[in-house]
Amino acid sequence: MIYTTLFLINSIVSQDIKNMAKHNELGIMGESLALDFLIKKGYSLQAKNWTWGNAEIDIIMWDQNILVFIEVKTRTKAYFGAPDLAITPKKQALMYELASEYLHRIQYEGEIRFDIVGIIIEPQQTIEHHKDAFFPTW
Repeated sequence: MIYTTLFLINSIVSQDIKNMAKHNELGIMGESLALDFLIKKGYSLQAKNWTWGNAEIDIIMWDQNILVFIEVKTRTKAYFGAPDLAITPKKQALMYELASEYLHRIQYEGEIRFDIVGIIIEPQQTIEHHKDAFFPTW
């Protein structure tokens, strides 16, 4: 009985880890696609996967003289809706907080913007770039 319970728990945990690994791989792939897409549009990279505490900004880039904080959302399919709809007010508030810390650290006081890049992989890869997707409320 104990062996069966441990086996079932191990199987569930193992599946969760596999799902997490696939999710992480999808996110990494999406960030790479977004970066290539934005570079082709003339953006230049400032930072990638910038972390503070347990939070992260996916990409920070320059669009000419504007510092842009970019959240990338990637989905395999559009079954659950557009990826950019997953950016909740809570996530936006976290991005504001992270951006504020980043701006403080680099002592930048110029223009900034928050963008979202939504990527759907199947059936046909699509990339949607939403400039000024949301605005800070600080």
